[in-house]
Amino acid sequence: MKEQRNGLLLVVSGPSGVGKGTLVKALMERNSRIKMSVSATTRAPRPGEIDGVHYFFKSEEEFKAMVDRGEFLEYIHVFGSKYYGTPRSFVEHQLASGYDVILEIDVQGAMKVKQAFPDAVLIFITAPSMSEIKSRLIGRGTETMEQVEKRFATAFEEIKMIPQYDYVIINDVVDVAVHHMEAILEAERCRTGRSNYMSESIEDMGGKQL
Repeated sequence: MKEQRNGLLLVVSGPSGVGKGTLVKALMERNSRIKMSVSATTRAPRPGEIDGVHYFFKSEEEFKAMVDRGEFLEYIHVFGSKYYGTPRSFVEHQLASGYDVILEIDVQGAMKVKQAFPDAVLIFITAPSMSEIKSRLIGRGTETMEQVEKRFATAFEEIKMIPQYDYVIINDVVDVAVHHMEAILEAERCRTGRSNYMSESIEDMGGKQL
């Protein structure tokens, strides 16, 4: 008997500079049955972006109608102008097809997803220490020191949310951290609550109770 499973929704959060994107990319390269969630947005496509691949591009009216119909796991209004959100239908279709889906999102969005989709697996990524987080932010060389300090202050608030997550991974060595993510996925797939083994076994026996 070959058991059929739905995929897992993996929600990944953590402060800026801890390497979330690097870990997610490496995890997907090593696992062909994992897909990145595709967000909907009201911003215009940039050169080379494809609708349904990079984003689902929506007008503001279309987006608001989706909100009214409850079609998002979470959404946000950025800087009082553009909307971004995670369409429930895309995620559920991929999960039903047996793919695991990764949603890389901030802590506020993660809490909304946790409420809307209780089966989601929440992983918080961080660095070995707060000083390391600051060093990585500075090392990127993409922001002013004022911007770095703002992100560093935000990191303190984000870390307070760790108890709301299922797992925490310290990204010190990338290969080790990715291995930990793979171990979490494997353990979650083996949870009794995610398995239909018993119901299929009883069905194979003609409905007889063991």
